[in-house]
Amino acid sequence: MHNALTPVLNQLNKVVLGKSHQVKLSVACLLAKGHLLIEDLPGMGKTTLGQAIARVFGLEFQRIQFTSDILPADIIGANIYDKNDSQFKFHAGPIFSQLILGDEINRATPKAQSALLEAMEEGQVTVEGETFPLPDPFFVIATQNPSHQVGTYPLPESQLDRFLFRLELGYPDPSFERVLLKGQSGRQNLHEIEPLLDLEKLAEIQSTVTKITVSEHLLNYVIGLIKATRQSPDFEHGLSPRGGLALIAAAKAWAFLDGRDYVLPEDIQQIFIPTAAHRLEFSQKGSGSVHQLVDELLEQVKVPS
Repeated sequence: MHNALTPVLNQLNKVVLGKSHQVKLSVACLLAKGHLLIEDLPGMGKTTLGQAIARVFGLEFQRIQFTSDILPADIIGANIYDKNDSQFKFHAGPIFSQLILGDEINRATPKAQSALLEAMEEGQVTVEGETFPLPDPFFVIATQNPSHQVGTYPLPESQLDRFLFRLELGYPDPSFERVLLKGQSGRQNLHEIEPLLDLEKLAEIQSTVTKITVSEHLLNYVIGLIKATRQSPDFEHGLSPRGGLALIAAAKAWAFLDGRDYVLPEDIQQIFIPTAAHRLEFSQKGSGSVHQLVDELLEQVKVPS
């Protein structure tokens, strides 16, 4: 079944040039029913990646541009009085779509950011005591600019924890940048992308991913990594149980993309940094970068024999 995703990855790699690893992580995130946070400078292709994923999977797509004056009602919707029926009716906001691209999420105030919390965790929103289910699948790709940029509000830990992965696209390789400078940008290939999987097939794949085997041997390895984050003096606190579940879900999706129905230690290692780094906070003793410290943990914790 994983062969159905080969043309999907090929299409996406034609649009987001030279970022095959990040593209694969993005697809794994969708297969694991997670949400994706992309942090990078403007102009790196974050929005293009989100649009390409929506097209190739045939998902209903809405883009929400987060600004400092956006309100929760602008995202979720609101009850508006209908004078013809003499009653209030709920008018759904842009969040009622299968793929949401939340552009520059950290430019919005914490109040607006929190509007996504229930949606991302529960797959529903509540307005004035009434609950409304969101579409299935429901996939949020949020982009944020680096926190040192003017006009940004750092995402709180509770919001960061809702994202399965946080990744960076980074500058393109010189060979791919040459292609871009010649005017042959991957974005120009967006209009050529056609849906390659229907919703029924996607749901079947997502269900299959949950059944990927994780041996006791691998569970011991994951527990060892989690324990190491909790004991490290570099971090204020270690991974939570939810973080551990995220590691397992992500590793299953990565194993599926590699054509296996079981998880290997290498799968854990491939997804560990994008899954764990944004869930860890520096202690006062911490030095270096979070990615560097998490990478060191991977080297320190041996696979159980």
